[in-house]
Amino acid sequence: MPIKIQSDLPARQILEKENIFVMTEKRASSQDIRPLKIAIVNLMPTKEATETQLLRLLSNTPLQIDISFVRMKEHISKNTPESHLERFYIDSYELYHHKYDGMIITGAPVEQLQFEQVDYWNELCNIMNYARSNVFCTLYICWGAQAGLYHWYGIQKQLLDKKMFGVFSNNRLVKTDPLLRGFDDTFYVPTSRHTTIKTEDVKKNKDLILLADSEKSGVTIAKSINNREIFMTGHLEYDTDTLANEYWRDKNKGLDIDLPENYFPDNNPNMPPVSFWRSTAHLFFSNWLNYYVYQETPFNYV
Repeated sequence: MPIKIQSDLPARQILEKENIFVMTEKRASSQDIRPLKIAIVNLMPTKEATETQLLRLLSNTPLQIDISFVRMKEHISKNTPESHLERFYIDSYELYHHKYDGMIITGAPVEQLQFEQVDYWNELCNIMNYARSNVFCTLYICWGAQAGLYHWYGIQKQLLDKKMFGVFSNNRLVKTDPLLRGFDDTFYVPTSRHTTIKTEDVKKNKDLILLADSEKSGVTIAKSINNREIFMTGHLEYDTDTLANEYWRDKNKGLDIDLPENYFPDNNPNMPPVSFWRSTAHLFFSNWLNYYVYQETPFNYV
């Protein structure tokens, strides 16, 4: 089934070329279906790329989904035109007037700052507080996951000696959880961050369940015991070339950047990378939408 988006959103043309069914607002209004309402709080600097990546994964289910992109009202984006944000996003103040079946809070390249030093931290805390009462299940990604774990459970991120950069093997720890239904015992997740969450900090918290971790990159997936919050510390939504683009961006700036681990064939950055996490990504987002949002949200919740 399709995702419902504005007809002139740039991601629409990209997705339609990939034969992904997107539905414009006009067509959706003629159908007698109660779509899932999903809010995406997009904190990434490359907002248009992140929009496409997430919409691609959210579209791969039988569910009709109504998407609302959310921006920080108290933050000025340096990488996305204001005209794009004005046209396709709502701000947090408008967000508070609605309820949603699900919410996604993305990562952000601010993990080396203390949480309270991030200029939109108070606004993000207000969004997370709002979500507990007005969103049935919230998916926190990368820095968003670290922010959620800190805000709700007091778990502090740990600064790494060097950037955790590459595609790392992860272990499925709970075989019966619906979120990991269909997962292999080991699976791969792209990762790009300067901080980590210690496995023992999640394990000792009685309100959290650790679902997957990595010997290399630490906590991968955790959830609250009431299933209302999911924390994914990697970037399953990344495109095949996202890490390559990050590598060459920093390399061309003269920054000290290592090759992303387990990514370029033969560790040769001149060879095109190959995705080996895409099926896991589709499965993860489909499971989240089906088992943690659609199957659990009351029909009249929103």
